[in-house]
Amino acid sequence: MQFLTNTIFDRKYSKLNPKIQKKFKERRNLFSIEPNSRILNIHKLSGKYNDMWSINITGDYRAIFDKQENGIIIFINIGTHSELFG
Repeated sequence: MQFLTNTIFDRKYSKLNPKIQKKFKERRNLFSIEPNSRILNIHKLSGKYNDMWSINITGDYRAIFDKQENGIIIFINIGTHSELFG
């Protein structure tokens, strides 16, 4: 599994608290070895992020990603639930 990011994700990630950045890395690593872990609460989205997927980073933070057919995961956005979906 290969992980990529886009510029929106990179910009928002760089502004996050270092503790949230660390938690994202931990969850991304868990995703790479155990993608069906219940902790990640990965689920498909609709509406604004139709056909994208969400992964839980903390109780309130989420990362939005797109699954490519070749197994590449592209993280496209990160933020609190209300920032992303509000």
